[in-house]
Amino acid sequence: MKKQALISVSDKTNITTFAKGLVEQGYDILSTGGTLKALKEAGIPAKAVDEVTGFPEILGGRVKTLHPFIHGGLLAKRSNPNHMSQLEENNIAPIDMVVVNLYPFKQTLQKEDVTGDEIIENIDIGGPTMLRAAAKNFADVAVVVNPSDYDTVLAGLRSGSFGKEERKKLAAKVFQHTANYDAMIARYFSEETEEAFPETYTVTYEKVQSLRYGENPHQQAAFYQNPLHKGWSLAAAKQLHGKELSFNNIQDANAALEILSEYKEPTAVAVKHMNPCGIGVSEDLSAAFTRAYEADPISIFGGIVACNREVDIATAQQLNEIFLEIVIAPGFTGEALEILTQKKNIRLLDLPMQEGDSGYHKLTTVKGGLLVQDSDNGEVTREDITIPTKRQPTDKELTDLLFAWKAVKHVKSNAIVLAKDNQTVGVGAGQMNRIGSANIAIEQAGEKAKGAVLASDAFFPMPDTVEAAAKAGVTAIIQPGGSKRDQDSIDVCNEHGITMVYTGMRHFKH
Repeated sequence: MKKQALISVSDKTNITTFAKGLVEQGYDILSTGGTLKALKEAGIPAKAVDEVTGFPEILGGRVKTLHPFIHGGLLAKRSNPNHMSQLEENNIAPIDMVVVNLYPFKQTLQKEDVTGDEIIENIDIGGPTMLRAAAKNFADVAVVVNPSDYDTVLAGLRSGSFGKEERKKLAAKVFQHTANYDAMIARYFSEETEEAFPETYTVTYEKVQSLRYGENPHQQAAFYQNPLHKGWSLAAAKQLHGKELSFNNIQDANAALEILSEYKEPTAVAVKHMNPCGIGVSEDLSAAFTRAYEADPISIFGGIVACNREVDIATAQQLNEIFLEIVIAPGFTGEALEILTQKKNIRLLDLPMQEGDSGYHKLTTVKGGLLVQDSDNGEVTREDITIPTKRQPTDKELTDLLFAWKAVKHVKSNAIVLAKDNQTVGVGAGQMNRIGSANIAIEQAGEKAKGAVLASDAFFPMPDTVEAAAKAGVTAIIQPGGSKRDQDSIDVCNEHGITMVYTGMRHFKH
């Protein structure tokens, strides 16, 4: 008996070439709908599935392959005499290969003005059922879900090297694919029913690239993207120049983009080890970068710079004067590219940064589990603050305070940021106590601490940070408030003429 292959694909890339190769290898072809039409138009002999089942497609194509003549042929174990006798008794022919890819659910979701009915109709039923049946029976049935595997399968058939192990690898791809497909559907329904944290939390990510290694050379790693993320992300960036991104590059670049998203004015952000070492805002990008650079000209060396305006020739000349791993921006002028590409290894990433970016779930793996939370999109405006001290902030101080508050949100806790004139001047990150972070930030700021403002990501459990700030010449402080000893900090502020602002919101970042 000749072998049979059932082909039914939404993505028809190279399908006629593959089907022709299968015919040359002695396969009879079964097919459905648009695939059948495409094969016949290409002169490839193929039989309609309803000729085998003796039952027409019904319900607008919702039911066509869900039939014992199909699934009996897929699921029968060839080594089981009872299975094979049942096939013979019921006049069912074995099916030896399934070539299926599914209705374009993801692409449908991403269409503008798509309707709910259109989304539902693009949930494939028969396709995943055939794929899972064939993959379960990989010992006897080959299953191909990705057009990129067509050439490999044909080469194996022609050379006689296509066996059980190859079918097992293809089966693994099938279950990965159907899990991905179902996870997207589950996410759609969870969002529709506003169930953010269901009892079973299923996520899916699609591979962007393999990485040379992870945080360290002995760790394997890869980069995946959320296929349904709305808004801009590093995965959508176009690399214009330089070496392939590393694991640490991606982490740092993402941190830079998270910080950059806080600011609307021309802004440059410099990042080192996922903490900002300099943030500058000004009337143009060149001036903004000058502020980011001068915030910490030592730490920026070997760091990452992200900009929210097109890089022009003036900014490119400044960037070119120091060693940087990556520059990210929503475009580079021709003159800027000509300057920056003179350095062989610098990575240049072009990433449009449209407004209206959506929030997302942040996932953190723990041993044997997963923590899931909303992204920290909390914002504070002038209308949200309260002022417990005697002195009110000046307009300039309030501008600097809100600038610093946006920055401290992205510094590892315990976090302290000093800022002045739309520029960070000192950053203290990740210390085991708040005064330790404050001392680092104050030391880094030096003389720039005089007249600066201070932001703290969480309240002061004691007044020592305020005392250190007063000694350094800080004139204004922004912090969440809420400590049992808040009054101690207020008293120190009043004693030194410092104004303090409460946000009522903290920004821990562990």
